[in-house]
Amino acid sequence: MKTEELIEYARTARNRAKAPYSKYKVGAALLTEDGTVIMGCNIESKAYPSTMCAERVAIFSALARGYNRFQAMALITDDGGTPCGACRQVMLENLGNIPVYIADQNGDYKILTVGELLPHPFH
Repeated sequence: MKTEELIEYARTARNRAKAPYSKYKVGAALLTEDGTVIMGCNIESKAYPSTMCAERVAIFSALARGYNRFQAMALITDDGGTPCGACRQVMLENLGNIPVYIADQNGDYKILTVGELLPHPFH
């Protein structure tokens, strides 16, 4: 799958985000080893600690469906923001050192590996 296609899946997921408080919508698309794409979006709650990030929604959904080998992940936000620390740790523990395409709404993106996102993980 082309990078741009995976980013478009992330854009579709972003459109499903529930971010009434922060207004910061995030979409994620996780490409499994067999080519399946699992999407996730951020979902906010008034009790903010119970909010869930798009990255973890996609990862946990994939794991719950029985997937455990992945090729790449794409993320999209308004400004190309990178994952929070909690997501980086979950990514490292579950995805391996795959490429992560981090895009903004203009279609510009950067490529970082999970290891680059979290160079000194908690073990």
